[in-house]
Amino acid sequence: MTRTRPGNGILFSSIASIPTWRSYHSLRRQSRFFRIPYGSSKRSSVFTGSKPFSPVMEWQDCTVKMELDVPISVAYNCYSDREAIPRWMPFISSVKILEDKPDISQWSLKYEAFGRDIEFSWLARNMQPTPNQKIHWRSLEGLPNRGAVRFYPKGPSSCIVEAIKLMPQ
Repeated sequence: MTRTRPGNGILFSSIASIPTWRSYHSLRRQSRFFRIPYGSSKRSSVFTGSKPFSPVMEWQDCTVKMELDVPISVAYNCYSDREAIPRWMPFISSVKILEDKPDISQWSLKYEAFGRDIEFSWLARNMQPTPNQKIHWRSLEGLPNRGAVRFYPKGPSSCIVEAIKLMPQ
């Protein structure tokens, strides 16, 4: 079973009931942006009447929904086993959970683009998950990103998985 979401060019395939990312560079979609203020002042200058300065970071959104013919617990377990993710997501080269901090992991990403091997790494903190419903994270250093994977039951043996990833432009 292969699913694509119209307009974003992202392809997933469920082989042996495990989704596989086919293309990472296709995640760079230009349709939606999130603005996250990093601190702003509501005051404007009395003398100039100018607008307040508000530094803003623009985040690019990539959202993919897919239906899987597996129970929600199976899909959730695939994503929650972080060190196993490189087995079914080929552009992730490694995930290592820190021994002294099990909620923090070191990620490495590798893919080819423009005839070159592109590599990135980052340290991520997994936020408190909601079993069989939501896994979310935020990078602490390295490649800035954050996101969530949400799981929705469709029936006793199928579910919908929604992956949302945000990266700065």
